[in-house]
Amino acid sequence: MDTPLPNGRGSDAHHADPLLAWRPQFPILGSTTYMISHSLGAMPRRAMDRLKEYAEVWAERGIRAWEEGWWEMPVTVGDLVAAIIGAGEGEVTMQQNVSICQWIAASCFDWSAKRSKLVTDALNFPTNDYVYHGLARRGARVVTAPGPLEEHLDLIDEETALVSVSHVAFRNSYMQDLKAIVQRAQAVGAMTIADLYQSAGAVPVDVRALGVEFATGGSVKWLCGGPGAGYLYVRRDLWPKLEPAATGWAAHEQPFAFESGPIRYADGAFRFLNGTPNVPALYAARSGYEIVRDIGVARIREKSLRQTARLIELADAAGLKVNSPRDPQRRGGVVVLDVPDGAAVTKELARREVLVDYRPGAGIRVAPHFYTTDEEVERTVSAIAEICGKRVEAARR
Repeated sequence: MDTPLPNGRGSDAHHADPLLAWRPQFPILGSTTYMISHSLGAMPRRAMDRLKEYAEVWAERGIRAWEEGWWEMPVTVGDLVAAIIGAGEGEVTMQQNVSICQWIAASCFDWSAKRSKLVTDALNFPTNDYVYHGLARRGARVVTAPGPLEEHLDLIDEETALVSVSHVAFRNSYMQDLKAIVQRAQAVGAMTIADLYQSAGAVPVDVRALGVEFATGGSVKWLCGGPGAGYLYVRRDLWPKLEPAATGWAAHEQPFAFESGPIRYADGAFRFLNGTPNVPALYAARSGYEIVRDIGVARIREKSLRQTARLIELADAAGLKVNSPRDPQRRGGVVVLDVPDGAAVTKELARREVLVDYRPGAGIRVAPHFYTTDEEVERTVSAIAEICGKRVEAARR
């Protein structure tokens, strides 16, 4: 059954939306309704050129490429991320993924000391918690808030060393009050690590204004940078005080001296590196960063708020349960729709070239981005409602 869409205004919005000028930069949009940028952002066309550039540099310059830019890429590419999250030049290092970023940050602490408490919450991404519980064998006491951490600030006390929070929750797109969490942690002498994976590129973030000590994220989602390029921000004034145990030769003050024995850390952000950087991933990631930076996250957020509100309106009209916050100030870029047999519905949507994803205990995650048309928002909800209606009718028969 087809579900009527209230107040259809897709055509006018299409012509009035300047961000749609970027659509030709993303090849997959020509054949697919791509509503899954919260999981894997669409690939920019120019990323293919960047990967070709990498291959040509390797082929033509060989070993000389390291001293002609490759070695510095973890910071020079990090500067593109810095411009998006409010960090300064040289304050962001590129890593392989968020798990490694978390491992590096957590290894800066002495978990055998009296201040050995690590506070997380039920909304945090699982990989973060896996790292933290692994620290228990080193003395860390992991305490998990049963709900949003902002509602359990009393768990952060004078024995807390590190507080971990996902700025926007991956399951339901709930956006936490990161400022309140950072302020509470600092009031008792603790530090905070913020996972920005589900916010950076979709929600304005300013790590320096927040005063957060660490921030992590990656390129796979809203930044349209592809896999293999995570990032780590560490507040500049802390650099001399932090000595990560999770390290490697790239973090050495003089890496090419090849000294044996304990490491002498680099003075700058390089001290938070480890082994050889993932150079091809850094080439691939640059294009998405540049596009998001050039558009501006404030403009992306403005459109996201409009389209996610429209999604909720359409879902309500179609009788679909919404599992994301309705308050726009509490909602990231995703709307989660809870329907029966969500995994099967998602599979049928993919067959129709409508790409979303399903998470157990949450529902179908639908994520418009700056390149999404209003018609695609309407098409997605209409398709979900139709599929669910047909499944109900089939069950009755």
